[in-house]
Amino acid sequence: MVIKVFLASSSGSTAIKKKQQDVVAFLEALKVDYTELDIACSEENRMWMRQNVPQDKKPANGIPLPPQIFNEESYCGDYETFFDAKEDNSVYTFLGLPPPPGSKEAVQAEEEHIMQNGTHVEENPDDSVQAQAEEEEEQEEEEAEVEEASRLLAVWTMTSHNSLSFSFFLMCQREKKKTWKTHRSKRLSKPSGQ
Repeated sequence: MVIKVFLASSSGSTAIKKKQQDVVAFLEALKVDYTELDIACSEENRMWMRQNVPQDKKPANGIPLPPQIFNEESYCGDYETFFDAKEDNSVYTFLGLPPPPGSKEAVQAEEEHIMQNGTHVEENPDDSVQAQAEEEEEQEEEEAEVEEASRLLAVWTMTSHNSLSFSFFLMCQREKKKTWKTHRSKRLSKPSGQ
């Protein structure tokens, strides 16, 4: 999504210039991707802006003044609505963009969600059930690994050779296991008639 900011590069009004600078500076500070479209140098830009500002948002004379802000083809608002959104920490909502995690707007949205629903945004019953199942599976795998290590330690202790370190013994046991699995899979893959 590209934010379009319609500006007038050669405006005679100091107020309009300040408003344009304020919008552009704030978007740059937020690192929002935007495109400046000059209505003073391009009749096409001027006509597009005038045609796409909703009728109820146009001033009494029917000609909207810059800056006007759009998200692609969707009208966001003029300077006054931008300023209100800036004051309310809701610029991303105003622009139709998702707020970045950790921003004031994202924190406010999560707090509102908690107040309305009583749950955090990321809490989803299906997700928690799946996460619990995955956690149980991981725990079972860890227990199996501990059992295997205990078994191998017992075997090493019974067959203890002072010259063998336990880590070398484990390496040998793992190699035996790999060899056995490879041999077994080859034996199972052979046709039964051979």
